[in-house]
Amino acid sequence: MSQHEEDSVLMDRVARGEEGAVGELYDRFGSLVFKVARQLLSTRAEAEDAVQEIFVRLWQTADRYDHRRAKLVTWVMLIARRHLIDRLRRNAVRGTAGSFRADGTSDESGHKPEQKPLEDERNHSLLERIAELPELQRVVIERAYLQGFTLRQVSEQLEAPLGTIKSALSRGLARLRERVRADWAV
Repeated sequence: MSQHEEDSVLMDRVARGEEGAVGELYDRFGSLVFKVARQLLSTRAEAEDAVQEIFVRLWQTADRYDHRRAKLVTWVMLIARRHLIDRLRRNAVRGTAGSFRADGTSDESGHKPEQKPLEDERNHSLLERIAELPELQRVVIERAYLQGFTLRQVSEQLEAPLGTIKSALSRGLARLRERVRADWAV
C-alpha cells in the first residue's frame, strides 16, 4: 500500500471516530503543527491551545481529505495555517477592544494588562521587520501568513515558479527569525 493510500485509510479511521486514529494522526504531525504554532503565537500556552483546536478541526473535517488531491502533511498544514491565521486575526481584533476581566487578565489571551504594551510593541516590531525584508520575501510572507493564500496561489499571483516562492518563504522566515530574536533579546 502506498503512503497516499495509508494516509487515506488513516483519515477514514479518524472520520469514523475509531479509537486511536486521532492519536496516530497527532503522533505523526503534532510536533510539526506545534512548531509552526509556536513560531506564530506569543506564548507556549497559546500554541498548545491552538494545536488542540487544530486537531479537533482535523478530526471534524477528516471525511473531506482526498489523498488524490494532496499529501496528508500538506492538508494538515493547510488546516493548521488557516486556523492560526484566523486566530491571529481574532487576537488582533480583540486586542483593540481593550476589555479586561476583574481578575486583571485580558479576555483574549489570559495575559496581565501590563503585558499588553509589550505584546503591542512586539507585534509592531514584527511588522516593521517584515517590511524590511527583500521584496519577494516580504510579499510571500505577507500573502501566505497574513492574507492566508497557499504557496501555489502566491506562485500564480506573482507568476513565479513554486520552488522560487518556497525558497523565498524559507529565506524570509529565517531572516525574520534572526532579526526578531535580536530585537526581543534586548
